[in-house]
Amino acid sequence: MSSQPAPGGSPPSGRRIALSVLGALAVAGVVLVTAVLPAEYGIDPTGIGGALGFTELNSQPTRTLEIKDVLGGNETVREVEIPAFNEPVPLPNPAVHQSETAPIPTRTITLTLEAGQQTEIKTVLKTNKVIVYHWKSEGGPAYCDLHGHDPAAGQDFFVRYREDQEGATEVTGSLVAPFDGEHGWYWLNINEVPITITLTVTGFFDDIIDYGIF
Repeated sequence: MSSQPAPGGSPPSGRRIALSVLGALAVAGVVLVTAVLPAEYGIDPTGIGGALGFTELNSQPTRTLEIKDVLGGNETVREVEIPAFNEPVPLPNPAVHQSETAPIPTRTITLTLEAGQQTEIKTVLKTNKVIVYHWKSEGGPAYCDLHGHDPAAGQDFFVRYREDQEGATEVTGSLVAPFDGEHGWYWLNINEVPITITLTVTGFFDDIIDYGIF
């Protein structure tokens, strides 16, 4: 009586198993380097991921924001053709003048910051609207960052108008809003003692937001 071979043939040898495992690891490594890393992390050491379009899957969407020039342009007013006698020369950018129906509001805010504390106060302004401001710090200088946010563009978008890196005790200025949004001041007490900040704002703001002390 002859013996029959086991169903399915002979079992694979250890060498064949090792070669299969190495082949699978090699394929996985190629996929990792050319597809997974470029798509998930934007890492493309070979350049193949970019050629195949995988790096675009990790790229952040591009956002654009229109910032209007509310002051520029009038430097060319002398280049405008002079109209008929006793008629004014038209301004290239008439946004320098603003008409309002309500009286100009003024708001004064006073707050105290302990050592290391910070705060943020924003005026809500529409495009082209103007404010003039004055702030003073009693007790020592304060770091201040005057900047603007457009909430529609996300919290990571902002523009900076002025920064007092070394600290300041008194600042006076004006601002014309280049876009609808929140425009205002961030203060940090860089002293070891409390300071008191007094801010006065006059202008065509819709509101003032006090984000509190943190």
